[in-house]
Formats: sequence, structure tokens, C-alpha cells
Amino acid sequence: MAISLDRRAFLRTTGLAGLALGLAACGETTAAGGGGGASGLGSVKLQLSWKKNVEFAGEYFADTKGYFKAAGFSQVELLSGGGSGTSVESGLATGRCWAGLSAPTITAPAVLQGAQLKIVGATFQKNPFAIVSLNKNPIKDAKDLAGKKIGVQDSNELVWNALLKANNLDPSSVTRVPFQSDPSMLTSGQLDGYVGYVTSGPVRLRMQGHDPAYLLFADAGLPLVAETFTVTQETIDKERDKLKAFLTAEIKGWRDAVADPAKSAELAATVYGKDQNLDVKEQTEEAKMQNELVVTPDVKANGLFTMTPELIEQNIASLAKAGLNIKAEQLFDLTILDEIYKADPSLKLS
Repeated sequence: MAISLDRRAFLRTTGLAGLALGLAACGETTAAGGGGGASGLGSVKLQLSWKKNVEFAGEYFADTKGYFKAAGFSQVELLSGGGSGTSVESGLATGRCWAGLSAPTITAPAVLQGAQLKIVGATFQKNPFAIVSLNKNPIKDAKDLAGKKIGVQDSNELVWNALLKANNLDPSSVTRVPFQSDPSMLTSGQLDGYVGYVTSGPVRLRMQGHDPAYLLFADAGLPLVAETFTVTQETIDKERDKLKAFLTAEIKGWRDAVADPAKSAELAATVYGKDQNLDVKEQTEEAKMQNELVVTPDVKANGLFTMTPELIEQNIASLAKAGLNIKAEQLFDLTILDEIYKADPSLKLS
């Protein structure tokens, strides 16, 4: 299924604008396999950052395999994002969501505006944003951008400018071309590259018979995490054990997802996102690509969703390049995950 990149980009990277416009609906509720049975933790709502595709495979496994139920939840409702309505951050602030999947570029502005929110884990250790090009004229380093024609949506201006700043590139050295997520502009030679998602753009190009190349923003001086677990400070203070139970179930779900991209795609296309007309083959390839963003050497050593102090500081520096000046302790709290893995080291990837 073709995904509207500008909406995804806006939700993930245009922090102040995304917050102000209240994107990422906190309303649609469809989940399978999570209900039934009395339990002490009750039912909670998890707001996804986008529509139900393979991007949330770990949540599907946690629901389908009963990890949420075994943790003590009667149900964890998975709320689709991507529509009009409230953002994850607004939903958390008003109590419409108990937890949400967001990004530092969206949560940081909310915190700076006074929201009592924290990021407690990161599914994607690297944001999927990339410069997508073709191997016959590849952009493999930020310095390769000079003199090139790059497709950039208006909604991606914040992160694009941050990338240029991170690499000391004069904006006038790159020809920015208006772009509406149409890869044919690349394949026809109208563009040398475009800002897109590494989990989808290269996959679709390969399926169309092209030979894509890509440069991750995270590898080009702008490291940022994505699909971050975001909760209120009150949840951390008053429901710490409940949050631990939830994250433990999520860890188990994502362990399964990482191990089985094909099943991840099947759950996305035939169960949770069955109304999205998803292609199982494409979703399988996207699952494989996203595994590279989820599993890093640090994650293998420390556990899923964890962030090293170095990665946290890198994110803070990247946010500053985007004009978002915030301290690490204002935005991140990784102590919950530290306690989970200390109590049960077997949860780490084998």
C-alpha cells in the first residue's frame, strides 16, 4: 500500500507544527486477541504513531500471543494514528491515551510548552528518515548532496534544515525541489534523490525493478530515535509497576517480531491492518528493513528499547540543530527499562 509520506513525515518530525495542528488521531480502536479474562491492571489504550502496518509488528505479537494479558492487562487497545484529531502528546495530556508511540521531535516541543511527558524507551534506535537515490547516481554521504536536486516536502522542512546544519551545508548548494512522495520523479531523472523512509522507499523501488541507494539521516550527523514509548510523568510516578508490566510485554512482542518478519507482515496485512490493503510481500521486506533500525549492537548488549547515555546526548544535540533546545532529563527516563532488564536479563535478545 502506498503510504502518504508527507503525513508520516509531519507526524514524526515537525514537532511544533504537528503539536499545534493536533495530528495523529486518538480515536480508532481495533485490536485482536487482547481481551478476555479478569486481570488486575485493567484495559489501557496505546496510541500508535501511524496507521496499522508492519511498523507495529511487536504490538501485534504482544496482543496476539497474549503477552499483554499474561502481564495483567485485560486488554491493550491499539489506536490507529495518522488521521485528524489529537496528537499522541495531546491525547496523553487529556487522558485519552495511557501510552503512545511518538518521536522526540514531537514530544520535545510539547514538553517545552509545559506538558509533563517523558520518553521511556525507543523501538527504532535510528529514525527511518533517509535520502533515497539510485545506485547509478548514489548519494552515500552528506557531502554528495552539493549540486544535487533533492525532493523535499514542505512538511519535512524542519528535519531537512537540521540535516543541512548538521553537515555545515549551505542550503543554496542544494536544489530543493517540491515533492509529493512520487518516486517516479527519481526514476525519471527529475530528482537525484528525495527525503523518504528507508523502510518503504527502497523496498518499493526494488519491487519496481530499480536499484536504490539510501543515506540514513542517523548516519549523516542527525541521529534521532523513533517510535518512542511516551507516557505522562504521573504514570511513571504512580503506576511504575504497571508501566513495567506493559513494557515487558512489549519487549516479548518485539522479540518475536524481530525473529519473524514474515509473520509480522501476515499479522499486519491480514489481521490488524486488513483494511489498509497491505501487500504481504512488501510488508515482509519492510519488516526486514526496520529490523536494522530496531536491533543495533547496543540493543543486543542492553536490550530492546534501551538507549545508551551517548545515544540520548546525540538525540539532544540533533534536537538542538532543529531548534529544539531541551535537556536530556526533561525528555528521557530510561530507568524503568533499566529496572526491567536488571530483574530479568533473559529478556535481552539472545
